[in-house]
Amino acid sequence: MKGNLFFTYLRSQMQKSWIPKLNTSATNTAELSQSLGITPVLATLLIQRGIDTYQKAEAFFRPNLSMLHNPFLMKDMDKAVERLTRAVHTHEKILVYGDYDVDGTTAVTVMYSFLKKIGATAEYYIPDRYTEGYGFSFAGVEYAKANGFSLIITLDCGIKDTEKVAKAAEYGIDVIICDHHNPGELPAAYAVLDTKRADCEYPYKGLSGCGVGFKLIQGFCQQQGIDEEEIFCYLDLLTISIGADIVPLTDENRVLAYFGLELLQQNRRPGIQAMLEQSGFKKKSMNITDVVFILAPRINAAGRVFSGKQAVELLLAETLEEAKKMSPALEENNNTRRGLDKGITQEAIQNVDADAFYQTSYTTVVSDHKWHKGVVGIVASRLVEAYYKPAVVLVEGEEKMAGSARSIPGIDLFEALGECSDLLEQFGGHTMAAGLSLKRENFEAFRQRFDDAVARMLHHVRPTPYVEYDCELQGEDITPKFFRILQQFAPFGPENMRPVFMMRNVINAGNTRTVGETGTHLKLHIKPNTTDKVPAYDGIGFDLGHWAKAICTASTAVDILFVLEENEFNGRVSIQLNVKDVRLSEKETGAPTN
Repeated sequence: MKGNLFFTYLRSQMQKSWIPKLNTSATNTAELSQSLGITPVLATLLIQRGIDTYQKAEAFFRPNLSMLHNPFLMKDMDKAVERLTRAVHTHEKILVYGDYDVDGTTAVTVMYSFLKKIGATAEYYIPDRYTEGYGFSFAGVEYAKANGFSLIITLDCGIKDTEKVAKAAEYGIDVIICDHHNPGELPAAYAVLDTKRADCEYPYKGLSGCGVGFKLIQGFCQQQGIDEEEIFCYLDLLTISIGADIVPLTDENRVLAYFGLELLQQNRRPGIQAMLEQSGFKKKSMNITDVVFILAPRINAAGRVFSGKQAVELLLAETLEEAKKMSPALEENNNTRRGLDKGITQEAIQNVDADAFYQTSYTTVVSDHKWHKGVVGIVASRLVEAYYKPAVVLVEGEEKMAGSARSIPGIDLFEALGECSDLLEQFGGHTMAAGLSLKRENFEAFRQRFDDAVARMLHHVRPTPYVEYDCELQGEDITPKFFRILQQFAPFGPENMRPVFMMRNVINAGNTRTVGETGTHLKLHIKPNTTDKVPAYDGIGFDLGHWAKAICTASTAVDILFVLEENEFNGRVSIQLNVKDVRLSEKETGAPTN
């Protein structure tokens, strides 16, 4: 069994637990339901998200840009704005330095565009993934020195780059860091903007790297008396960074993304329009899922396969004609990335299965000298999904190994890697995703130490994958009005995910079947087994094709977990169930279910 088929098989064999979210107070639910004029189910969903009063609900359903926090609440913002103001007014050369991923390239595009708009002397710099690696690089510092830059603004990087910042200072170059990763010892930069630093009292900690850069621009505008309407044109790029970097869709991020999505639907910049046309995207509307699965991979592919500069150039394009000349290259890079992803995932799975260490391990740590560094983060995510263990995927160089790590809920990667810090050359990132490098001779020691650290965090109890659902629905709950209000919960994302529902005891209503080239997906037409008054529903279940035979068996009832989404086909829009998991109903198994 090879490639996608093998991967789908692994996932189909991994039985997931279904866990309901905590029940809300019946009294609170009834009160909120009555005050808002909505169903108890919708009130429950709001309370689960911390929306438990009419006033909070009003803010949730009616976001406004006036809700954005004062940028000067962020530690060092006053220093950063003062230094940027001086550089702009005295025409110093400013180097805008950003990481090569989506967050970094969108941040660079926003900052560089704004600086050019106000007449500043600025250039941008994106490091090479393969020769410079992640973060603020010595090569970048040397470039700044050689070309007469006196101020560097780092975006989505810099918080762990103490030595590089010190080298810049040695050359008389000031550095403003705009980052959102977990800091250790703070670099001695002119200003360090990072809401996660311990002494920062900024009220929201979930900004993306692009978001921190945007707050610097906002602070500059406030001090200089520039109407903030002038910078809201960048919310489309900021929204792409929010979606791609998997930051929370709450508080300030939700407001920014709400208005950014409006821009992505109504007034697309040429580079984005060209990418969408090249991808075959035809919908007029756009949501965070489209950002994550259509735009983000293509922007990311530039830095993974070729150069992040390619993405910035496209996003900076001033005309659609110009952008259309560039977009095929990103599409080709994305296709190359897909091929690399599939091939390396298959090899990594074979390596894991062939190594006895992983039969009892709590982690997977794999490496190879042939693998492409640009896709190891994606491959690590595939391994997590296949084995439900934190995964590290490394590319071997002559002396060092470097790569990416991904985690499972409950395991803080940054903390686990911190316990191995003496074996690592460098590491950084978040709870769920991180990057690292180490010397080849430390690989075996690191693999064991990392595994031991994760085992302790798990109390030596092997976790099982689970799906958490918001609440149970009856067939009659799904109405056009219910769906219309549910859509207003958007934009969806971490900490405000599209609600997952459970429905018990549904049966085939005809024409349920497998679809896809290899029959791996499930096309459903189902109805509740308890009433004839409710219409049948159409649904799709990706990688659930192995359930088709059971569902089509006469009188077999199943329970389903699903999200509700809008399906557009041949100009007809309907409500569709996107099924996430299936199990036999209690009456089929004789066992109680949650």
